[in-house]
Amino acid sequence: MPFFKIFTIWHVLPILILLLFFSPILIILFSLFGDYSENWEHIYNYVLTDYIVNSLILVSGVSILVIIIGSVTAWIVTNYHFTGRRFFEWGLILPLAIPPYILAYTFTGLFDSYGTLNEVAGSIFNLQESESFFPNIRNIYGAILVFSFTLYPYVYLICRTAFLNQSRSMFEVGRTLGLSQKLIFLKLALPIVRPALIAGTMIVAMETLSDFGAVDHFAVSTFTTGIFRTWYGMYDLTTAMQLASVLLIFITFCLVIERTSRRNASFSTISSNFKPMPIKKLSSQQSFLCFLVCFIPIFIGFVLPILEILNWSLRFNSGFFEKHFFRISFNTISLSVFSAILCTFIAMLINFSIRYQNSSIVKVTNPFLNIGYAVPGLILAVGIVQLFVFLDNNILNSFEGYFVTGSIFGLIFAYIIKSYALANSTYEAGYQKISQTVDDTARILKSKGLNLLLRVHFPLMKTSFFTSILLVTSEVVKELPATLILRPFNFETLAVSTYIYASEERMIEAAAPATAIILIGLIPIFFLTKMIRASRLEDKK
Repeated sequence: MPFFKIFTIWHVLPILILLLFFSPILIILFSLFGDYSENWEHIYNYVLTDYIVNSLILVSGVSILVIIIGSVTAWIVTNYHFTGRRFFEWGLILPLAIPPYILAYTFTGLFDSYGTLNEVAGSIFNLQESESFFPNIRNIYGAILVFSFTLYPYVYLICRTAFLNQSRSMFEVGRTLGLSQKLIFLKLALPIVRPALIAGTMIVAMETLSDFGAVDHFAVSTFTTGIFRTWYGMYDLTTAMQLASVLLIFITFCLVIERTSRRNASFSTISSNFKPMPIKKLSSQQSFLCFLVCFIPIFIGFVLPILEILNWSLRFNSGFFEKHFFRISFNTISLSVFSAILCTFIAMLINFSIRYQNSSIVKVTNPFLNIGYAVPGLILAVGIVQLFVFLDNNILNSFEGYFVTGSIFGLIFAYIIKSYALANSTYEAGYQKISQTVDDTARILKSKGLNLLLRVHFPLMKTSFFTSILLVTSEVVKELPATLILRPFNFETLAVSTYIYASEERMIEAAAPATAIILIGLIPIFFLTKMIRASRLEDKK
């Protein structure tokens, strides 16, 4: 068979995109083999230990809290009937709509020395101006609380799915052996869902290590703040890349653990033995306790910040909405939608290539393309800047007036790499619903290649197409580190505007862009809510 028939465009395209996606990451890793400057020596001798220790404390504290919050709430919602249970099934994921940096800003406005809650407490208890009822929140312990109450839904979602697929017969054996409901949870349910628990916790750990806005606002020295200060403070891109490499290696380690746990996770039971867990009715006191346990995470992670943002909005000058707000909103929405459409088209082409060619080479590239979701935006930004500098100096220098460094292309490139996993998962789910006989029939009718994609698959995949655009758009709007570094001069988005106002302690002005980000962040919550409602396995009464 001729070479060009073996390796068609549908074979080559996924490999080319994979090389493009990996180029910024490889540039970062190759910096470890270069020369080390005096700045690196300074970081190594004086602050690297702080970065490592603070990162480990942060990840450990957040991991412990999200395991407790996520697993306990998932168990309660899955197994007990109490007031508000139907709401909490999906309400417990509402904190996902609020990025950690916005929760950090609102917590500062609430619990700072002159924050809203300290003012209220001072009026109630007649405290002196120098006295504060609530302790200082701007430290590593405050950061642990912020990340825990905004990221626990990752653990809640995956644990709830695992609990739903546990059979009643297994727990009946536990009761026969004299185990109480508490011991059944601790000794049977949790050990069985341990792979899911580890997978969800590793995702939270990666999100925590990737964050910049919250730790910077709380003045916690971590790898991300160190990379930013090395680049923008010392103007040393090479050292920033070497520091990013250390973080990237640790992130990769977390990703390997998460993938291994997911591969080994199996929550299914032999269909003949499977019996859904019965929903246990509780007394009024027990029902109130369950309501309280489920309400507290939503109150801290969603209701409190929303109330503080509304407080800022009421005190805010509405003139902001007439000028600056609409300009940055247009920048954000246009950039996000364009990036989402481009990312969705790439995911569509890759998934079509996998289905059309059914080649092992093509199939193996797709999981590697998903790795972008685990790479911190700050690291991607550093790698993309170095890549674009290389292109400007070696390729585009022959074209006078043309350059890519500092252009909008860097932002779009970073957004696509970060968000591809979302678009890909949407298309994978969509293609599972299309029978292979559709393709076989189309081939009989002489429809193949691009014609098959546009005239047969695309009409059948319209729902996946638009769902992917919405999900990627909501994710791009919240991205702060990559946008902060790669944005063109004098170009602001909602995330950047919120960060700038908060860093200048102008919390009230941050209300408008923060509100817009949260509203857009509710988009994926809508789709997750539909999935949760569809996953109910309880017997209808």
